[in-house]
Amino acid sequence: MLRIYRDYAHDSDVAYGAYGSRNHLDIWRRPDLDRGGRAPVLLQVPGGAWMLGSKRGQAHPLLSHLAELGWVCVSINYRLSPRSTWPDHIVDVKRAIAWTKEHIAEYGGDPDWIAITGGSAGGHLSSLAALTPNDPQFQPGFEDADTRVQAAVPFYGIYDFTRDDDSMHPQLVPTVQRYVFKQSRRKFPDVYQAASPISYVSPDAPPFFVLHGTNDSLIPVEQARSFTARLREHSTAPVVYAELPYAQHAFDIFSSPRAAHAAVAVEQFLAEIYAPQSAARRSA
Repeated sequence: MLRIYRDYAHDSDVAYGAYGSRNHLDIWRRPDLDRGGRAPVLLQVPGGAWMLGSKRGQAHPLLSHLAELGWVCVSINYRLSPRSTWPDHIVDVKRAIAWTKEHIAEYGGDPDWIAITGGSAGGHLSSLAALTPNDPQFQPGFEDADTRVQAAVPFYGIYDFTRDDDSMHPQLVPTVQRYVFKQSRRKFPDVYQAASPISYVSPDAPPFFVLHGTNDSLIPVEQARSFTARLREHSTAPVVYAELPYAQHAFDIFSSPRAAHAAVAVEQFLAEIYAPQSAARRSA
């Protein structure tokens, strides 16, 4: 049965931080889901160039598909530029992860199994969060909180802000310099390197499934190709890459055959990661 947003988001505008509506999240779950259960959890980070975006406007095909299968999905807001300045965005994502680990059991979710996803800026933020677990530079005031995730599924993200080639739209760098980082990349290269997920790839990276369209004109596919290559070179966890022929940026926001197939692929990847980890925990 096809369901829509209001069929799943039974807990909306839940506060996870101190910044009003920018620190609100929605929890997606089946209406008949047992609140006493331990369903796997997916946390979704919206995109919008770090300046736009809302927890209610993106990834509906993926969230509704997983919720129908019994997952608990968490969709978050976070502080946006130009009012907020980097790294406020990733700090909020980390705080949302910490909140989810502490409270998601109240909604039938498993705090010990959380995957993270997002598209565009959300792809960047979800990847950075996954690769920097418990990193104090992104957890001011909650340095001791556990922000580890068990898998990451970024869509069409930026993974390396330091590149000077055509792997980003020519207007993107000046835009983020002026409104997001508010610092020159030439004068402060370390800031941009520290904001790049590719800088943190290590053998300890969690499983990744990276998705990108070949016709993406905002964030060209080379960003995903080089990031995936780095992951495969260094990570000991599974790394899966899907390059979607002819797909543009934000191909998964609205319902379509492409978005539906992507949602099924993500579900199958996460199930492959979740099943053995869950079995190992039960037998421990």
